[in-house]
Amino acid sequence: MNFIYIGDLVNTHGIKGEVRIVSNFKYKDNVFKEGFKLYIGKKKEMLTIRTHRVHKNYDMVTFNEINSIEDALIYKGELVYISRGDLKEYDYFNEDLINMEVYSEDGQKLGIVKSIDKNIIYDILVVNTGTKNFFVPNIPEFILKVDLEKKRIMINNIKGLIDDN
Repeated sequence: MNFIYIGDLVNTHGIKGEVRIVSNFKYKDNVFKEGFKLYIGKKKEMLTIRTHRVHKNYDMVTFNEINSIEDALIYKGELVYISRGDLKEYDYFNEDLINMEVYSEDGQKLGIVKSIDKNIIYDILVVNTGTKNFFVPNIPEFILKVDLEKKRIMINNIKGLIDDN
């Protein structure tokens, strides 16, 4: 199964097994809902969401399989994943782009995606050339093609996007 990291289970809340999850996952509104499966920790233990609510910066979740604080405590500090197949409507996720090679439309290798910065309007790929970073907005005007099999991204190298100095 192919898993995608979506956040951290940082703590419990109350005595009935509710947990706090910190997540910046772009599509979390499609994930944190009743009946959706999350995979927790290194062993990717599957848990089914019973309830979800937002409290401050946390996604507060209860699971069908957890009914007490004692049951929930064993997951404190664990990473939270989803199965790629559970969100079939998306071709790729930002998390897929990390460590992909970036090429210009003429086939020149420009660098590797090291991270993705969140912006209010669009996400920005941070591409490392080996000596410096440049930034590419993750919008169709710049991202021409994403090839998940070859782990390559082709971008439209608009004049001024990459500083050659």
